[in-house]
Amino acid sequence: MKKKIIENLKTLIYALILAIIIRSFIFKPFYIPSSSMEPNLLVGDRLFVTKYSYGYSKHSFPFSPPIFSGRIIYNQPKRGDVVVFLYPCDPSIKYIKRLVGLPGDEITYNNKELTINGIKVKSKYQTVYKDPKQYGSHVYEEIIDEGNHSLLLTPSRRGREGSFSVPDGHYFFMGDNRDNSRDSRYECPGFVSRDLFVGRATRIWFNWDFSSFPEWGRIGDKIE
Repeated sequence: MKKKIIENLKTLIYALILAIIIRSFIFKPFYIPSSSMEPNLLVGDRLFVTKYSYGYSKHSFPFSPPIFSGRIIYNQPKRGDVVVFLYPCDPSIKYIKRLVGLPGDEITYNNKELTINGIKVKSKYQTVYKDPKQYGSHVYEEIIDEGNHSLLLTPSRRGREGSFSVPDGHYFFMGDNRDNSRDSRYECPGFVSRDLFVGRATRIWFNWDFSSFPEWGRIGDKIE
């Protein structure tokens, strides 16, 4: 009996260690609480975030190991990536947005048109968005570099506009629901240091916002 208890405790400890390793170095779950990334990510989506995509910093762990003074980056972030990062004005909050501007980029957003380094980003109207909570919104396809994704624009609503110079070591983010997103166009979060990156959002593993039945068809969807 005593031997069986010891074996069970060992199994439990091993499982706990494995879970800590997975959460610290490989995957981290993330929940979508708002509509700022519609139509691609919906309220209630549960995501897998790959922590290894951009390397690690002291913020990547449940504790702050002294071996890290900055970030060890194995792969540079790319325009179009959907990134989870710590909110610069309150690092206890995690944000998710689409990466639009790299260090040194000149970003302009005016009349619902996005320009990167003087080149207008291509977008094409697709359809009327059918969610009544986003009444009057239209779905567009946007192409950043060689990647394409859906975009939500509301003709009756004016989103934050302006021109922005991305400083060294920082990145510029925007929500896909352009007229309903608090992103790098605002003082908070503003430009985001790469040290605050948590990881890249890759797939949806579940969806349920508790107001209706789960949307089973979204399980396993790749995040573009």
